[in-house]
Amino acid sequence: MQNAIDRLRFAVQTLPGVLAQYSETESEQRPSPERWTKKEVIGHLIDSASNNHQRFVRGQLAAGQDFPRYEQERWVRVQNYQGARWADLIDLWRAYNTHLLHVAENMSTEGRRATCRVGGAAEVTLEWLFTDYVDHLEHHLRKVLGAWGQ
Repeated sequence: MQNAIDRLRFAVQTLPGVLAQYSETESEQRPSPERWTKKEVIGHLIDSASNNHQRFVRGQLAAGQDFPRYEQERWVRVQNYQGARWADLIDLWRAYNTHLLHVAENMSTEGRRATCRVGGAAEVTLEWLFTDYVDHLEHHLRKVLGAWGQ
């Protein structure tokens, strides 16, 4: 899990500066009709942080929980990330992930081994879920930004 923590720390330290280089207009450009804008991708990553925050904390309080699946398309649409200020989205993403680093760094060995399900899928440990969270984040960042670090 330490590797995932280090990777998230790197993202939190470097990504806001990379994203801030894009103008408000550039952040709103849709690469193709079916793809999200940069604003919508960062909004999606904020949603991912929010959903996983609940899992990381509640999963430590009571193992074996079944958390709901995240309906990404609907969440992004309902929250209208496209209409949000770019700088605000960057700040919120940074702040939320800084807090998730704190949560992960303070997760006990027992907490890391606690299990849960997401949307009825197979049971996983919170350690696995945290690593998957960071993998997911990096996947989206590479698609939006290309090679952005490390």
